[in-house]
Amino acid sequence: MRMRFTICALAFFFATLTPCFAHHTAVIVNKDNAVANVTSAQLTKIIRGEVKKWADGKNVILVLHKDSAGEREALERLNKMSPGEWTGFAIAHKDTIIFVDTDADVIKAVQAEPGALGLIEVRSIDNSVSVIRVDSKLPMEVGYLPH
Repeated sequence: MRMRFTICALAFFFATLTPCFAHHTAVIVNKDNAVANVTSAQLTKIIRGEVKKWADGKNVILVLHKDSAGEREALERLNKMSPGEWTGFAIAHKDTIIFVDTDADVIKAVQAEPGALGLIEVRSIDNSVSVIRVDSKLPMEVGYLPH
């Protein structure tokens, strides 16, 4: 009986930890950017290059990872693009998209570029950038994009 309780308790413990290890992305901007919330439709327009400037007049610059399958998949889904369409889009917009290797590089680029918007893993967030809400939700909340 005691062994059964211990096994159930451990199973419950590990089941509650599972969401903590899930892949979650945060949308970040430069600390000087006053934007705190965007809708998923606005985010899509920003990523597609349909919105070229923030309300304060700063140019929108995307900072993305060179080789992140999860990020690429999220962007394809958010923009309703096939992998080939996304690749073509990224090539066509190379003047407004910066590709970097790591989350630390995304953060550095966003810090350096006042109009930058980047995507990073939640665990990489630090106080040098601002996380923006998407559809009034923060990362790890159900419905936050992109997942």
